[in-house]
Amino acid sequence: MRLILTLFAVCFLAIGPAGAQPAESGFGRGERVSGAPFSGRSAVIAPNGAAASAHPLATQIAIDVLKAGGSAVDAAIAANAMLGLVEPTGCGIGGDLYAIVWDPKTQKLYGYNGSGRSPRGQSLAQVRAIAAKQGRALIPSFGVVSVSVPGAVDGWFALHGRFGRTSMARLLAPSISYARAGAPIPDAIAYYWERNRLRLEREASEGRLEDIANARALYWPDGVSPPAGSLFRNLDLARTYEALAGGGRRAFYDGEIAARIDGYMRRIGGALRRGDLAAHRGEWVEVFCGAYRAGVELCELGGNTQGVTAIQILQMLQRFDLRAMGFLSADSLHAQIEAKRLAFADRALAFHDPAFSRIDQRRLIEPAYAAERSALISMARAMDNPGPGAWLEASGDTTYLTTADKDGMMVSLIQSNYRGMGSGLVADGTGFMLQNRGELFALADGHPNQYAPGKRPFQTIIPGFAMKDGAPWLAFGVMGGDMQPQGHAQIIINMVDYGLDLQAAGDAARWRHGGSAEPTGEAAEGRGQVFLENGVPAAVRAELARRGHDVRTADGSFGGYQAIMRDRARGVYVAASEMRKDGQAAGY
Repeated sequence: MRLILTLFAVCFLAIGPAGAQPAESGFGRGERVSGAPFSGRSAVIAPNGAAASAHPLATQIAIDVLKAGGSAVDAAIAANAMLGLVEPTGCGIGGDLYAIVWDPKTQKLYGYNGSGRSPRGQSLAQVRAIAAKQGRALIPSFGVVSVSVPGAVDGWFALHGRFGRTSMARLLAPSISYARAGAPIPDAIAYYWERNRLRLEREASEGRLEDIANARALYWPDGVSPPAGSLFRNLDLARTYEALAGGGRRAFYDGEIAARIDGYMRRIGGALRRGDLAAHRGEWVEVFCGAYRAGVELCELGGNTQGVTAIQILQMLQRFDLRAMGFLSADSLHAQIEAKRLAFADRALAFHDPAFSRIDQRRLIEPAYAAERSALISMARAMDNPGPGAWLEASGDTTYLTTADKDGMMVSLIQSNYRGMGSGLVADGTGFMLQNRGELFALADGHPNQYAPGKRPFQTIIPGFAMKDGAPWLAFGVMGGDMQPQGHAQIIINMVDYGLDLQAAGDAARWRHGGSAEPTGEAAEGRGQVFLENGVPAAVRAELARRGHDVRTADGSFGGYQAIMRDRARGVYVAASEMRKDGQAAGY
């Protein structure tokens, strides 16, 4: 299965009343009297602080932290902890974390790579043998072979140590309380929860999952996922959070929780050990920035994650007058899709653990290289399968949240177990599922992302940030595997080229291209496929098909978006959370 799907199954379009699927894309939609007609709501305006996340409770907890004097980092940690309880379909402390922080005191951007490594006692030969047993040329999506060290908790404590003002015990207290009393599960999360259950049960029935009993007992104890509107309790997670509140980072990586993970993995035949957890450390890393238009710079993380790809896409598009082409026009979408295809051809080889082999990722965003690559784009016809730059040949699910405080600190944080809930494996008594990021290694000899013990896999999750005229402007993210760099570029294009406000920029119809070459070693599928949301006009779809694109209907894989913008002229924050998820933007 390719990386274009961050979940385990294609999501179906929402049906209309009485189960009918209307032909009109706008069927049943009310009318707004202001703003873009397709925008689901107005953006939130806040003078003191703001937060946006994929669940209203997480957003409200973040605002409570800000009101009590906590920093934007404090608020982000508290929100992320709550999301681990109420959105296990997208995140949790069994996964990894990346963040970009604007610090008003030092007037600098700080990047954090909180991704974990593969077990040091598991060899390439062992991984290949497990894959071959399942008849796969790639690492299986689920089970013990897909598990890598969870980096999220280390990320919390690293961020808190540098920028926190509120004790971790206070930050975790709301999530502990809700885990014991019950937290509400909204529509979209309930939908994904059930799809995860079905997929994991199938994996277990077909012998590809070493244990399903713990996941069943925790997430669907009666054989049914929590329906929308129900309350979900997780007493094990409450106890785990209490251990973190009392014992700090050590409780997770070299204490009670580490011992539970070690014992469980030994019991079911996994390779992850307490020593792997004890050895883990995340890293403060360089933030890459690349200019676009109107004084805007998009800033992303590199290393073993794909953020720089979003900068590449925008830089290749600078030579095209997208505004003159028109919003959602065939010319505009064609140019964007072709730039994505070129950037993803490079992405297949350019992003991996730099501790094992190093590629100078700055070369990817040099203006001369962008001009060289964009010259390959013809407006008349989609390219045949584009390869990577010559110098490189020589050489889903997720949650996103953002916070901002009264002092000007802005946080862009993304956190994920990777494919849906993760590996399917829940260590005894911990209350969270271990991630399956290890699936994203390559097995082919000579590939820079080839599996090795103690190595970080390629990562899809990327927090976004943008500067304007040298000042912090936008903390934002778009969830969803390889949709993320495509989505980042589309948000910036919608705001800079088409003048959409923060809310409309996320609510606007999206495109997603799939079928490019992957960092796992999968080859490109010809020209790939172009998935278009229903708001793209039929005439535009037809013209893209005429130019050689394989145009497909919407499949629900367009991610989810939150953002906070600093409006310096008015001295306020503007916050947005789109309609594709259950989230909320709020401020005070």
